[in-house]
Amino acid sequence: MKLEYRRIKDNSKAPRGGRTWKFYEVMDRVLTSRPALAYGSLSGSMMAQQVLQGSMVESYHHQFTSSALPFGHSQHPELMEIKCEEVNSDDHSLTPEPPQAMPYQQGSPEEQEMERAFLERAQNDSPISRVEIPIETSVSPSGFSEPNMANSPRIQNVVSRPGFSALHRLRKKRKGQRMRDPLDDLLLKTLTSQRAMEERFLQMEERRFQRDLDVEERRMQLEQRRFELEREHEFRMFNVFAQMLSILKQSHSGSSSSVAMPQGLDFSQALSEIEGMGGRGSNLQEMRLQSLAKRRVDMHSFCNPSGFQRSPYLSARGNFASAFQGSTEEGYNAYHADKYDEDKNPNGIINFGTSENKLCFDLMSKRLTQADMNLMDPSLLQYPDWKGHLFLREEVARFLTYYCKAPAPLKAENVIVLNGCGSLFSALATVLCDPGEAILIATPFYGGITQSIFLYGNVKLVYVYLDSKITGTSTRPFQLTVEKLEKALQDARAEGVTVRALILLNPQNPLGDIYSLSELRDYLEFAKRHELHVIVDEIYMLSVFDESATFHSVLGMDRLPDPQRTHVMWGITKDFAVSGIRFGTLYTENQDVANAVASLCYFHGVCGPVQHKVAQLLRDRDWINQVYLRANHARLKAAHTYVTDELKTLGVPFLNRNAGFFVWIDFRKYLKTGTFEEELLLWKRFLDNKVLLSCGKAFECNEPGWFRIIFADKTHRLQLGMQRIRKVLEEREQEILAEEKEQPCQSDQDGKADSTDEVIFVSRHQDPLCASNSSLGDLIGLLQQQMRSSDWLQKNTAEQFAQEKPEIYDVFSKLVGKQ
Repeated sequence: MKLEYRRIKDNSKAPRGGRTWKFYEVMDRVLTSRPALAYGSLSGSMMAQQVLQGSMVESYHHQFTSSALPFGHSQHPELMEIKCEEVNSDDHSLTPEPPQAMPYQQGSPEEQEMERAFLERAQNDSPISRVEIPIETSVSPSGFSEPNMANSPRIQNVVSRPGFSALHRLRKKRKGQRMRDPLDDLLLKTLTSQRAMEERFLQMEERRFQRDLDVEERRMQLEQRRFELEREHEFRMFNVFAQMLSILKQSHSGSSSSVAMPQGLDFSQALSEIEGMGGRGSNLQEMRLQSLAKRRVDMHSFCNPSGFQRSPYLSARGNFASAFQGSTEEGYNAYHADKYDEDKNPNGIINFGTSENKLCFDLMSKRLTQADMNLMDPSLLQYPDWKGHLFLREEVARFLTYYCKAPAPLKAENVIVLNGCGSLFSALATVLCDPGEAILIATPFYGGITQSIFLYGNVKLVYVYLDSKITGTSTRPFQLTVEKLEKALQDARAEGVTVRALILLNPQNPLGDIYSLSELRDYLEFAKRHELHVIVDEIYMLSVFDESATFHSVLGMDRLPDPQRTHVMWGITKDFAVSGIRFGTLYTENQDVANAVASLCYFHGVCGPVQHKVAQLLRDRDWINQVYLRANHARLKAAHTYVTDELKTLGVPFLNRNAGFFVWIDFRKYLKTGTFEEELLLWKRFLDNKVLLSCGKAFECNEPGWFRIIFADKTHRLQLGMQRIRKVLEEREQEILAEEKEQPCQSDQDGKADSTDEVIFVSRHQDPLCASNSSLGDLIGLLQQQMRSSDWLQKNTAEQFAQEKPEIYDVFSKLVGKQ
């Protein structure tokens, strides 16, 4: 600092005697009396601390008080640190470069006038106070206000003057009250608006892009649909040609070989074709619709072709749901219209077709009317948790843990309660599959699953057809094997069908089979390999009435191959003989599936009082084990023994199983040609004789002639029902013998196809000579109708065929030339 001061003094050209030299004289006196400095090294910088004498400190502190400085500094001058730097040459400054000036604008005219008056008063006070006060000031690193040395060589003399601190406070107040420039606000608003407009533009572009994608996807779907319709039409015309060729060949050669005709299409194609009919159809469209319905009843046994008419008050799906009924629904409606009653209606229909346990009404009615069942708590009359009341789900978890022999306690959070297992099938199909996808299931199976899955979620079923023959790996009739599952899955994928899940019924309805532990593990491993969900229906788990048979629950396995894709269903409908109480429960460890199904519980909930009764019932373990199950199993076994003994007396084959309420009976010998048409006629004869059974087609059995009979009924109804069945079978047997004597017109038994050869599609075989419903004139009329209804012949010309497939066309041309 001394060097810098001397350099400035030597280079000064101001005349002596002026204010500048007066400042130099004052500084010389200060430097002469300045004490020595103590230096220390700190982080590479030289720090100096003044060692001041008492009088000098007092004089210095008097001159630099906080009120006399423009910017107050609270630190004592004795403690101030001075940063020093090494000087390499005279050109370098020894002091750090001061910060940039902090200018401020002039205030109002009143403030300018006050400042002018203050300056004049200060000039009159003393000669030394007549110094220049610059407008622009800066703050030194030490905290003192000093002039902007980069802009002006003038030095401000900082002394104590009256009113100077007031002016400083006035300037600080004016700077604090200074408003922002309106241009800044305008610029900020402009930038904000521009950014919002850009974001809005990007959003609109994304929406436009998504809309274009949706339109393109819809176009592709329509194109695919058009292609499928064309293929279906070609397939129908090919069938007509095949039938005509077969009849012509039979008429010339006289052979009796049968022609296999694939039947029908899948459910989604049926729905799409009905949707394509439109609201108002011509006679031709009505004829096509009736033909469609007839094919569907042949294929899936759910449409009623008799009297089928499209209602103008229903949508396409509504019309399809209206036609979605088969022999089971027809018989059930007939039964309710003419119920058997030993006192009021002794000639009514006896129901051996609906799977209900009618043997334990006395036990259940007594238990459900006891005092602990009758509770009307306010919480039971309010909306519950859609999964079910917590007290009920906890009781269900404990119940399943005990009776399924689970290795670890099951959790209530994994339990969901709905109004029946049919609702559970609908909910699971909806949340696991998209419309048009499929679920794998072995046939024969309970036909109500088709209605539950298809009508709600438009989900198809891929059938694994089982047969009664014991061949290959099958050791019992209608045995499900992994090989059959693999073949059905691969065939479905080859057809372009996406399979998402597998349904297992254990015990099986209508067969009564109980899967072994090794079989269950094989099925679950198969599903894991192909990433399939497994829906296990164990609704008959407590209805195993023979001690020789052992039931194994999936929940009782030590380790599940894929627990996140395994979902177990159970309900009280069958095991506790209360089919009128709609209660089903689902146990799944997959919380995503649980939450999705729970969202549908809003439509399929169970009322609060029923939940309380079910919880009390499941909690009464002693009554269940000591009273109910003992009596139920004994009564089921006695009824099963009576029905099977009657069947043995009639010489009718059947599957002898020890679970469920049903017996799977073989009536194939009462069918002359072995077709599903004859099976339906036999079913109607039973119904005409006031006994309701279930035919095999209702369970998608691929062998005509199998029936299911329900034996869980009272003894007097079993006796009367078996008498009526005996009467029908004896009459039918006599008719077959008489027909064989009069006109032996039998189909070639060697020509009957083996049902095990086809899995996805069933072939219907019949003798053309005995088929009175198919004539050459009818086929020609159908062919003409197909030709008029489309432009297939215009699109598929011989020239086009020759260009697309020249090899096949050459062979065909040579064959025609030889004929």
